[in-house]
Amino acid sequence: MRVPVSWLKEHLELSDDVTTEALVDAFVRIGIEVEGVEPLGTVTGPLVIGRVVEIEELTEFKKPIRYCQVEVGDADLDEADDDADSDDDTAGTGDAAEDAEEVDPTRPRTNGIICGASNFAEGDLVVVALPGAVLPGDFTISARKTYGRVSEGMICSARELGLGEDHTGILVLPSGTASPGDDAREVLDLDDTVLELAPTPDRGYALSIRGLSRELACALDVPLGDPAKIEVPEAEGEAWPVHIEDPEGCRRFVLRRVTGLDAGAPTPWWMRRRLLLSGMRSISLAVDVTNYVMLELGHPLHAFDTGSIKGDLVVRRARQGEKLVTLDDAERALDPDDVVIADDSGVISLAGTMGGASTEISTDSTDVLLEAAHWDPPSISRTARRHKLFSEAAKRFERFTDPQLCAVAVERAARLLRQYGEGSIRPGRTDVGEVPPMPAITMPINLPDRVAGVRYERGVTVGRLTQIGCKVAVGTGDDGTALVTAVPPSWRGDLAQPADLVEEVLRLEGYDSIPSTLPPAPAGRGLTETQRRRRTVSRALAEAGYVEVLPFPFVPASVWDEFGLPADDARRRGLTVRNPLEADKNQLATSLLPGLLETVQRNISRGFRDLALFHIGQVVLPGEGRAAAPDPGVEARPSDEDLAALERAVPAQPQHVAVVLTGQRRRSGWWGEGETANWADAVQAARTIAEAGGVELRTEAADLPPWHPGRCARLLVGDVAVGHAGELHPKVVEALGLPKRTVAMELDLDAVPLRDSRPAPSISPFPPVLLDVALVTGADVPSADLAASLREGAGELIEDVTLFDTYTGEQVGEGKRSLAYKLRFRAADRTLTVEEATQARDAAVAAATERFGAVLRG
Repeated sequence: MRVPVSWLKEHLELSDDVTTEALVDAFVRIGIEVEGVEPLGTVTGPLVIGRVVEIEELTEFKKPIRYCQVEVGDADLDEADDDADSDDDTAGTGDAAEDAEEVDPTRPRTNGIICGASNFAEGDLVVVALPGAVLPGDFTISARKTYGRVSEGMICSARELGLGEDHTGILVLPSGTASPGDDAREVLDLDDTVLELAPTPDRGYALSIRGLSRELACALDVPLGDPAKIEVPEAEGEAWPVHIEDPEGCRRFVLRRVTGLDAGAPTPWWMRRRLLLSGMRSISLAVDVTNYVMLELGHPLHAFDTGSIKGDLVVRRARQGEKLVTLDDAERALDPDDVVIADDSGVISLAGTMGGASTEISTDSTDVLLEAAHWDPPSISRTARRHKLFSEAAKRFERFTDPQLCAVAVERAARLLRQYGEGSIRPGRTDVGEVPPMPAITMPINLPDRVAGVRYERGVTVGRLTQIGCKVAVGTGDDGTALVTAVPPSWRGDLAQPADLVEEVLRLEGYDSIPSTLPPAPAGRGLTETQRRRRTVSRALAEAGYVEVLPFPFVPASVWDEFGLPADDARRRGLTVRNPLEADKNQLATSLLPGLLETVQRNISRGFRDLALFHIGQVVLPGEGRAAAPDPGVEARPSDEDLAALERAVPAQPQHVAVVLTGQRRRSGWWGEGETANWADAVQAARTIAEAGGVELRTEAADLPPWHPGRCARLLVGDVAVGHAGELHPKVVEALGLPKRTVAMELDLDAVPLRDSRPAPSISPFPPVLLDVALVTGADVPSADLAASLREGAGELIEDVTLFDTYTGEQVGEGKRSLAYKLRFRAADRTLTVEEATQARDAAVAAATERFGAVLRG
């Protein structure tokens, strides 16, 4: 929110030595973020108020150009700066750099100025930068000849003066604001500063001058002049009949009617200036007044053209099929959840968000109906997001507005229209609905001290709660404990429990007063074995060349169709999130692969094709027959039975580890050809994890989507399957837009048993005996199973079995293949003889022959 410092100071009794920096420090100290401090643009040199005396339209050029005679007073004209130029292509620009010539150093009372804007007429008051003036951005003005005329200055827009971003035309001041020749710096108050503030979402009251001034009053301990303290007369009848059919969506609805309004009356300059500095464009008096009151009090208003309303107003939910053309000229299909205002003709306003075009205030509107209501924050929030309509009103209503301000806001707006638009406030005010008072909150008076670990002075808690508007009473509990009971003010909907009151006390006393002390670590404790293993696995994968990523933990239900999972696959049964961060990703992941593959997609789209990624994280597995979680309430501590039921309702959340590889596993270069990642690399990643965990992993052929049925391995520790690895199915690769031959592995780390002890490895000092063996067996015999049979048959002397070659062809016969293994034999207590190693090898071959019918290849 953009806030002029001068507007804030207007409601505070501050001494002259309180600087803008002191206000910024105060906001930061009480928890309101200051995103920017923007002093208004510095202008040096002659900047005066001028009156347009005569306008000559220059029609010989392609774009509209005007040569204006502007009365600028009797001040001396500074010498023109021939080296400076200005831009005549932008609305509000008055001269250009071409054919520079000297001018008379004595400025006449009327200056001729070239201008490209057309939003002013003869007799209007404008702001003129005379030759010698320097505008924000080091933009120097000089007298120059352009478009066949000598331009002696520039007529300025609001943006060129640093008053805002409005550049649709030059700045026209209301008649009577000033006189020609007056110093424009004083008239425009260019010594002001604008603060860009970002209050936290729970503090909707801080999106207003009233709320921010109150915060500063608390932080600086100075009196506050509340702009909402105006006398509101008793209602004398109804302003317009209103019926609330949806009391949940609208608790209070107030109307005030103003008639005889001068539709063409100008908005006073002081109001236009504050709107400009707050980032709002001046539109018309009626609209400007509603925007001004919203910024001042924090309660949005809406103005209806009374003559366009047909019959009584009704506040209700939208009906199926209803549509509304809003003020931005967009036709919107309404949802039954939308709260709307309707009359006999149908919906005329999207409540709390944006009005309808059918009742829009126009230049002919002389009869205005001002509306202020207290809307249900969640309903407005859903409507704004559903229609992507994040208006200033919706921004405030979804954060909670003060229900007691409705009558005050319409009264303030009506009086402004009466004062500046010569309107008449009709007797009567519609005020229907009722908002219950804020419930009282009771807490021990020393609770803030206990939470902060600080002993505050006596009276601090009561004083601070009183400062923020609470009605406070002090009493004693049954056990003699001193208690404080606070009734929050109507504008603090965020105060609902003792913790909220504690936060207010600590915030206003200053978080910097709370000591930061690290608690001592208990002796003899450290990481658990599970935590140690996770770190070891992560380090091992990183050392193997993998990069850790943190994918989005939610997935869309459609991803399982892309994975080709059958309808009854357990991975489809993910928990649905009620309020997802992304509407299409509303399920908790039952597998790490969707998020990991999405990360691959993102990297591929950015030109990275050689990837080796891993992620360690939890998945959520609801399982069958999971009990529903009870709702024990917050009035008391849950019972042991409730806690046990809550524990049973929590789904299993095992920790998984997954890797994905695509492109070249070992890159090519001057050193030689690279190696493309394949299914074996995915299996090796699993072996790396198993080795880091101190367990032995074995593999067997498997068929599980999304892996390729012929290139998928089941990973086992003992007889327990802990995961799968291999090449992804071509259809999955195509559906996800991944490179061909993408491989992946996912393993349940919690299913891998923890080693209670890890004895030091026994290393034999005796040399090994290395023998090779090539076996011919059926093509369908897994190489891992054949290796296991060799190891089993060789007995205790075998140290390692490694497959180093495979062969298929005429020499081994159709349906056969040759598998060659390196066998390493070693004894722990002696040097093996060749005969002993040969006997062990023959025993291994015999075991393979007996189990698989394997024969030695000749």
